[in-house]
Amino acid sequence: MQSIPIKNVGNARLIDAFQRTYYYLRLSITDQCNFRCNYCLPNGYQPEANKPHFLTLTEITRLVQAFANMGTEKIRLTGGEPTLRKDFLTIAEHIAQIEGIRQVALTTNGYRMAKDVKAWKNAGISSINVSLDSLDPKMFYHITGINQFDEVMRGIDLAFDVGYQKVKVNSVLMKQLNDIEFERFLAWVKDRPIQMRFIELMQTGEMDTFFQRYHLSGNILADKLLAKGWAVQPKSLTDGPAKVFKHPDYVGEIGLIMPYEKNFCASCNRLRVSAKGKLHLCLFGEEGIELRDLLQSDEQQSLLQARIFASLQGKREHHYLHQGDSGIRQHLASIGG
Repeated sequence: MQSIPIKNVGNARLIDAFQRTYYYLRLSITDQCNFRCNYCLPNGYQPEANKPHFLTLTEITRLVQAFANMGTEKIRLTGGEPTLRKDFLTIAEHIAQIEGIRQVALTTNGYRMAKDVKAWKNAGISSINVSLDSLDPKMFYHITGINQFDEVMRGIDLAFDVGYQKVKVNSVLMKQLNDIEFERFLAWVKDRPIQMRFIELMQTGEMDTFFQRYHLSGNILADKLLAKGWAVQPKSLTDGPAKVFKHPDYVGEIGLIMPYEKNFCASCNRLRVSAKGKLHLCLFGEEGIELRDLLQSDEQQSLLQARIFASLQGKREHHYLHQGDSGIRQHLASIGG
């Protein structure tokens, strides 16, 4: 790893050895989730015995401050299900007030959305991604293990009522399950300002057989969109990995997240920190770099930033999913997907 003088670390931007700049942090604030999605936690959340608690509000604030000092502009709160934390709103409020943070995004399963979306807006959540794997209540239940379809749909509608101009909706399309709903999803966003994002099923250690059975290549969906007159849009600085398509006859947009696509990693602009304080340079791969010991005092900021920068210099040029190597990650819930 590359080292830098601590006295200069405050000026160090988050740039890796391949000259990629990182403006976007995905921050998990809990591993817990109350859904049992068949592609993620089919047996439900299983807490680990005698493991450290999740980062505290004070630790989270120090962490985000360090990233903001190094040029991070966007924080995405993830989980598990981040809204399960009792102090979720307080966390959002504190992050939104940190100088340099321009966007505080949330990824949620939507189960509290109908009840709390106005409070989220007031707390400073600037954008919302909601998981919705089917427009059919029965298929929704089959995939998630939870009978909350109507509540999630109501929450999406209420988001617009409280002032969100756009909502992103995430769906993992799987062959022989919900892939037949592709056209239905397109029709759903025709007159709604929704970015419907189809996420390609990813292989993890616990889900090899499931992956082989249900994986659907995002390239198939991209070809369908292009054939129907959809056009790929340019990315902005803090955009995530989705390839976004627009059509002149549609209010909504389509996003495709295709980690198996060639050069997927070339535009990487995001890092991840787990709910227990480990920095993950990639969704797939390494064990993570411990940061929590440097979150105990405001006086540790320079050391914290130095460790983040030095760790970043070890980030690989790309993952090896295309070679069937998903690294050590057993499931994605542990570091926020």
